[in-house]
Amino acid sequence: MLKIILHLLGSVFRSRQNLALENLALRHQLYVLQRPRSRIRLKKRDRLVWVVLSRIWRDWRHALTIVRPETVIQWHREGFRLYWRWKSRHWGRPRTPHGIRDLVRRMAHEKPLWGAPRIHGEMLKLGLDVAQATVSRYMPRERRPPSQTWRTFLKNHATAIASVDFFTVPTAAFRVLYVFLVLSHERRRVVHFNVTDSPTAQWTGRQLVQAFPWDSAPRFLLRDRDAIYGPEFLRSVSNLQIEDVRTSPQSPWQNPYVERLIGSIRRECLDHVVILNEQHLRRVLREYVRYYSDARTHLGLGKDSPEARPVEPPEAGRVVAIPRVGGLHHRYTRRAA
Repeated sequence: MLKIILHLLGSVFRSRQNLALENLALRHQLYVLQRPRSRIRLKKRDRLVWVVLSRIWRDWRHALTIVRPETVIQWHREGFRLYWRWKSRHWGRPRTPHGIRDLVRRMAHEKPLWGAPRIHGEMLKLGLDVAQATVSRYMPRERRPPSQTWRTFLKNHATAIASVDFFTVPTAAFRVLYVFLVLSHERRRVVHFNVTDSPTAQWTGRQLVQAFPWDSAPRFLLRDRDAIYGPEFLRSVSNLQIEDVRTSPQSPWQNPYVERLIGSIRRECLDHVVILNEQHLRRVLREYVRYYSDARTHLGLGKDSPEARPVEPPEAGRVVAIPRVGGLHHRYTRRAA
């Protein structure tokens, strides 16, 4: 009681500014206590009020009752740290642009055998002035030894692989003709094809020799386990110094390129033509293979044809359509007016 009386007597001699600040502090504490909560919880704006009062009012400690003065000092220090963090956000080393960071990660992914010095040298040749330490910082950390991807591995060996297969075609007279295909995996190029009504191992081996004259034979030949590939065929394979690779029984997906070629021939050509005889089938296949090689685009070749087609700019002239395979397909090119 005595403390309250002394406080009231002292307020008579205080300045109007001190009384206003004291009223503000007391009202704010009442406002906090009247919140519908069982436990007092101060928000950020409450802390800001007391931080400001501690800066402009000398006797702020006497009016504070809901928290300790040390708590307000701690709030002030936290605010000081936040203030200088905000003020210093533009200082220090400039941030590396996102494009350079993405390029470093892309090069590290595409070239797993390259380290930071090699990638840094490549970026310098691209006109990107970055430090080697920056390149090393944004390179992904690999937990396992660097290795090429399976796609890269298969592409590097595609030049040494060829595949062969047979498929049948019925004629108008209900005869069955056999088509023998030889496909190079490098550019999905049809190396050789022929048609017969009675295939033998000797005939098949002779077709293989015709497909790879001189020193053009691949390193590996991929085929299925058909009985048509008899001793005479294997002798031709051995004479060409080709390693024979056979797929598992009833596993056509292990020879996917030539199977995809056979499917394309059926869907895009033979399903729309009635074959009359052997000569007719050979002529139709010759036209389709020519279209397949120099006109048809392939997703596996980056939407290019096995025999690469040049890009024709609009300045080369208007677009014209050249019928192929009897009008079943067209090749589009530009021709000057």
